[in-house]
Amino acid sequence: MQSPITGKEMVLIKERSKLSFRKEEFEVVYHNYKCEDSGESFTTNEIDELNLNQVYNQYRVKYKLPFPVEIKQIREKYGLSASKMAEVLGFGVNSYRNYESGEVPSLSNARLIQLANDPKEFKRLVNYSSAFEGKTLENILKKIEAIIKEEVTNLFNTQIENYLLGTCSPNSFTGYSVPNFDKFTEMVLFFTEKMQPWKTMINKLLFYADFGMYGKTGYSISGIQYRAIDLGPVPVNFQGIFEYLAKNDDIDIYNTTFPNGGIGEQFKPNPKRSFNSEKVTAEELKVLEEVAARFKNYNTDRIINYSHKEKGWVHNINEKRLIDYNYGFELQ
Repeated sequence: MQSPITGKEMVLIKERSKLSFRKEEFEVVYHNYKCEDSGESFTTNEIDELNLNQVYNQYRVKYKLPFPVEIKQIREKYGLSASKMAEVLGFGVNSYRNYESGEVPSLSNARLIQLANDPKEFKRLVNYSSAFEGKTLENILKKIEAIIKEEVTNLFNTQIENYLLGTCSPNSFTGYSVPNFDKFTEMVLFFTEKMQPWKTMINKLLFYADFGMYGKTGYSISGIQYRAIDLGPVPVNFQGIFEYLAKNDDIDIYNTTFPNGGIGEQFKPNPKRSFNSEKVTAEELKVLEEVAARFKNYNTDRIINYSHKEKGWVHNINEKRLIDYNYGFELQ
């Protein structure tokens, strides 16, 4: 970014600072551009959003409030427009839309939104409201009943996926995103199709995509947790996740025995499945493409050595700890 005062390129500064929200202070990695000649600081709309997201995320975690993506997912589960969802919940439509766009709801409104995630409770809310009547009411009630049955049917797979992901609550170790198995699967498919990587390589590609996205927006792509191990950062339960994906024909994994007796696992596309770009946002897809382009000429040893220079790995390897996504602001 060029200084509006001197026209020279400015340096992006990242420094620990405190920002206030609803009479509370939260520590963030504050981003701003500094004009070295004038000493003035400047931000862009994107940087302002990144700084505020760090505050909002901590506030949501502290008070167990739903994140924007959760709010939107609840509405989309029932196939309703924002205006109809607002009507059922008794909110103003502008207020509800703002919640989906990132505004932090009040505690009472947040609890009502979370209650609506349970289809049985949402059915009561629909009956209490005047948002639907006649045939339209009958149709929405039938849809809710179908969702109740579907959730019971899919309970086993949901439990497996939740177990593999390690948590269902957004926090600093999930990049303040709701752990999303579908998105993580698409990330694996993307890199598999682009690079046909070995297992150690794909673990690093996934790390750089998730942490890179967090460094840009304050949110990860998949919401999965990463741990520091000897070979670099890896997704938690990566072995179980990859075996699950292979069993479901999302990917194929081929074992190769090397002359030294070691066994390598290479990821290759399964003809029954292909990457679905509609499952990720345009910004997430851009990050995936940037990571693939950045490491396309790396072999396994080179990307391991590269990842060993990351502070997130260096500071956590001794105890094999989870890596806080705030290290995404310090990627090489």
